[in-house]
Amino acid sequence: MKVKGKLNKTNLILSILLVISASLLIYSIVNIKNWKKDNDSTEEEINSIYKTVSVDEVSDGETVNSKNQKKESIYWSYIKMNMITVDFTDLIKQNKDTKGWIQVNGTNINYPFVQSNDNSYYLNHSFNKKKNEAGWVFLDYRNDINNLSKNNIIYAHSRLDKTMFGSLKNILKSNWYNDTDNHIIKLSTETENTLWQVFSVYHIKTENYYITTDFKNDEEFQKFINTISSRSKLKFDATVDVNDTILTLSTCYKTDEKVVLHAKLIKKEVRN
Repeated sequence: MKVKGKLNKTNLILSILLVISASLLIYSIVNIKNWKKDNDSTEEEINSIYKTVSVDEVSDGETVNSKNQKKESIYWSYIKMNMITVDFTDLIKQNKDTKGWIQVNGTNINYPFVQSNDNSYYLNHSFNKKKNEAGWVFLDYRNDINNLSKNNIIYAHSRLDKTMFGSLKNILKSNWYNDTDNHIIKLSTETENTLWQVFSVYHIKTENYYITTDFKNDEEFQKFINTISSRSKLKFDATVDVNDTILTLSTCYKTDEKVVLHAKLIKKEVRN
């Protein structure tokens, strides 16, 4: 009787383990199917945008905060680089939340970005506002693209298929860093085309400090600049002070870590 009891207990445990394993397998299959569905939908949407929107280059523009730049600084080469300009007519018809277009050299990042009244909506909605866990590229709800803050933040998911900010991790690799042309971010909005010089890249435990948007005074802002500059894993030929305007890009590195890029505004063209 004892042997039979032990067998029944063993069979019960095996049955429970089998049910758990089957459940986990089904759960994984469903997640993989949903992940692929979201990926396919995102890729289709990206291709559709590329077919209807033209990203052109413009050379004219004025320098920003150039007084303290050393003669030998690479800054003087960067301000000769072309900016991008985008006709937003069709994009705004598709989504009135459209705020601009971002292009990051040395990555796949070349998308329109949007903004809602919170930092949650576009974590699981695509550009067409349909439910999609791939989300979209979006500007922090606290920022105003037509009246820039001291620090302006753009987010997106780090997708495994390298869409959205999935390729932002490239900024931590030597082959990205060694090509100095990659140290430039290009933005276009309805009112301005701008060029931004990268000065800090790193990954860090998730926190809120680096996404501070406004500061009480210059002293507080300078402390912020010093902190985010000292975090950089790589050294950049860039001087940053309280007269600068900062662009921050943020995405996931691991579950509890973020990849972060900071750049400063160096050139702009006001659009008519």
